Amino acid sequence: MLNTPAWSQALKMFVMLVAVATLGACATADRHPAGTPADEWPGATDPDARAPGTLDPDVRTRPLGRDGRPLAEALDDPDSPLSTRVIYFEFDRDTVRSEFVDVIAAHGDYLSRDRDARVRLEGHTDERGTREYNLGLGERRAQSVRRMLMLQGARGEQIQVISYGEEMPAELGSNEEAWERNRRVEIVYEGEQ
Repeated sequence: MLNTPAWSQALKMFVMLVAVATLGACATADRHPAGTPADEWPGATDPDARAPGTLDPDVRTRPLGRDGRPLAEALDDPDSPLSTRVIYFEFDRDTVRSEFVDVIAAHGDYLSRDRDARVRLEGHTDERGTREYNLGLGERRAQSVRRMLMLQGARGEQIQVISYGEEMPAELGSNEEAWERNRRVEIVYEGEQ
């Protein structure tokens, strides 16, 4: 019964009606006055008029954080975890200490929200060990921080990794206090020194 010519004709008619109704729903009407040249349409001569969806090149947009404040302000807020820019490590280790996990997560979240932001991770070591070993250790420390940032949504192209090894100590001295301060990764945002 469904293979009869009448049924096939009715099915074709139904499909055509659905297609016409769908195309009609997607059509847009020209809202400009009929017969009016394009250069006379409202707004055509307005130098400040822009196409819908385009931004004024003089207007700079800034992403907002979860608290509704511009993210860039959070970098300067001393109460924000983003104000912490130095991650310290144990002797001869490249594992991030637990007290810095939330700090790195905050930086990773920040980078995931502001795709224009860029950071440089500078790995450092204390003076113990050979120069070559310390360059490698500084890089492993910076890479550990990089991996954690990327787990939070930061993109690889936002992060630069550099190892200084023992060459740029935060504190001079050959004692445990100086060594602790020198075993670190510094998070430096583009535009900062």
